[in-house]
Amino acid sequence: MRATKELLGARIKEIRRAKGLSQEELSEKIGIDSKHLSRIEVGGSFPSLATLIKLSEALKVEIKDFFEFAHIAEDTKELKETLNSLIKEASEEKLKMVVKVLRAIMR
Repeated sequence: MRATKELLGARIKEIRRAKGLSQEELSEKIGIDSKHLSRIEVGGSFPSLATLIKLSEALKVEIKDFFEFAHIAEDTKELKETLNSLIKEASEEKLKMVVKVLRAIMR
């Protein structure tokens, strides 16, 4: 299993990319060196609380979103187990929605 630093960095990178920002653009928005942001994203260093706050504001997400990295940490077996447990808990309406989404993704 990857270290928390690496998972946090990977999650920040994932969110940054989803927002369509380069490291340079994001680092400029939050006032840090792009090399520092790179070190954070590869798990070389932890961001300070102040940096986390600036990242959350710039990326328009809550700080807690940076720590939702179970999908990054899990291997294939764990992912399948997670899916199975989620499916068991889902209502019929949610199951139908999940099937639609999965079909769209798998095409």
